[in-house]
Amino acid sequence: MRTAFEAWAQRDGHIVRRREDKPEEYLVFETQRRWVIWQAALEHGKTPGGRKTAAQKEAAAAEKRAAEALQRPPVINSDEAAVRNQVLNEVLDAFSTLGGERGMDDILKVVQGLKKKQQEQEQGADKDKVEERVAKAAQVRQNA
Repeated sequence: MRTAFEAWAQRDGHIVRRREDKPEEYLVFETQRRWVIWQAALEHGKTPGGRKTAAQKEAAAAEKRAAEALQRPPVINSDEAAVRNQVLNEVLDAFSTLGGERGMDDILKVVQGLKKKQQEQEQGADKDKVEERVAKAAQVRQNA
């Protein structure tokens, strides 16, 4: 995930050099900010069953680092790339509506807003399923 972000950031003209004292952070604030936005976008695009706990994420990251040492990163097909770009643009649009003066507070506000929006969409889908079941049951009763 980080390699894909860094490739995108370099193409977009950002400096992707990492800090020497904290290699998980980027030297330039704007790149670090976009990295957090990128992660939020990917998290927003996942289904609730696809989300992982912190321990699972750490274990997956350790496995991924070992796998990256052995092989090239996988190629992203065009459908996945289109979905990722759509989600990233959605998150960037949400950030552009903010003033940007509060830094991480703004990021947390956007992430919470996106999570709330996704939950509302899921609840709407659940209501649609219930309405379909009721309609099918009514149709079966009429046919009987």
